[in-house]
Formats: sequence, C-alpha cells, structure tokens
Amino acid sequence: MRPISVAKALPRVLIGAILLIALLVAIPVASLALGRTGTVTDWRTATHRPVGLAPDPTAHPDAVVQVYASQTFGWRGAFAVHTWLATKPAGADHYTRYEVIGWYARAGRSALSVTDTRTPDTEWFGASPRLLRDLRGADAEAIIGKLEGAVASYPFPDVYRAWPGPNSNTFLAYLGRALPELRLALPSTAIGKDYLPAGQFLARTPSGTGHQASLLGILGVSVGGDEGLEVNVLGLVTGVDFVHRALKLPGIGRVPDDD
Repeated sequence: MRPISVAKALPRVLIGAILLIALLVAIPVASLALGRTGTVTDWRTATHRPVGLAPDPTAHPDAVVQVYASQTFGWRGAFAVHTWLATKPAGADHYTRYEVIGWYARAGRSALSVTDTRTPDTEWFGASPRLLRDLRGADAEAIIGKLEGAVASYPFPDVYRAWPGPNSNTFLAYLGRALPELRLALPSTAIGKDYLPAGQFLARTPSGTGHQASLLGILGVSVGGDEGLEVNVLGLVTGVDFVHRALKLPGIGRVPDDD
C-alpha cells in the first residue's frame, strides 16, 4: 500500500475536526431551540427568589459551606452554568457569598464579589440553583478557616471572559484546587473550570481526585475519581462519569442525571 501523504491527509483531518465541533455545538443549540434554557428574556424582570436549599442560619448554629450552580442567563444557559460558594461560620446569623460576576469587571470594578447581603440559594435570573456541595460542622469549619487566603490568592480578580475564561467557574475551580477538603467536582457544563493561568498546562482537577491537562480552557483532558473522564474541545466537554455510570454531553451535563 502506498503511504498517504501529509498534504492529502490534512484536509481529511480538518474536515473531521469541523464535523466534531459542529456535533458538539449542535447539542446545546438543539436544547436552546427546544426552550430548555427557560422563558426569561429580560434581566430586569428576572426573579431572584430563595429556593429553600440553605438552612436558616438562626435555626442552625453549626457551620455551613455550600456550593451552587445555576443556568446562566439567556442563550448562554444552553451551554453553561454559573457557580458560587456560600459560608456560615458556627454561631453566625448570616451567610457570606463568594462569586465572580462579569458585569462588575465590565464596569471597571473587581469581578470578585464577597457579600453578606445576598442569600446563598437564590435563583440566578429566574433559574433555580442546584446544590453541588453541602458541608456542615467540623468539615465546614475546616474550609472556612482557609477560605479567605484562597480567595485572596485568586489570580484573576479584575478579569472576566465568559469564554473560555477566566469567569465564575474558573474561580470556583481555583477554590477547589486550593481547598482539596472541599472535594468539589464541578459540572461538565461549568465552562471556564478548565481555564488555567497562562503558562500552566497541568493541574489537579477541582475535586482533588485526579489530574488534568488544559490549553487555556480551549483544549484539554481531565481524569479524576470524581470527574471521571472529560475531554474539552473549545470549552465544550464530553466524557464518562464512571461513578454514576453516565455520559457527559455539552450543554446537558450528565445523562442520566441521578440528582
């Protein structure tokens, strides 16, 4: 058999790459067309109601750490989620919420928001949050004791890019790596979680149970006990969740979803 020349093979590889990207994009686009992202179209009228996932701080004296994810607003909700973390030290009568918010950076402020005026489990522009982690008592206190140092060391407080990062999911992934006790496995739809600082290509997965290689969050692969196997192409993640015996699809996440 005559060997195939590089010049002849290159167009086939390019066509294959284009078809793969088109397939990955088609899944979230289909969910957008089917109305999977909800019906809220005006951010000014979108609701921010608490949904009852956070315990009443006045009735629960123990320390609490919770991590939430919710669909992003508008058409981007077909592709990605927004994530944040909330804490309540033992005996405190309120929560503190930590997250990165894009329009803060666009207004010339720090993108990093630390506030005790927002409840931890509110809707994100009409989309109900999903509880990713819920730690209580001594486990929560261990996280709280190290959290301020981890937040202060976040390398992108004044930078925000919805794609490929750094964004809200980059921030939560950073906290996960800095605080392995949190054991935070972010959803595969948390676009930006694989974004690493320039010049860094290898890191632990956010859960601390594996490792990943990533090129600026655009191309990479992750293998971890909690994450399973994930392949990132242009921020869109496909993979296999071995723990829950499920697939991971762009814009959808784990299928079937046991939560």
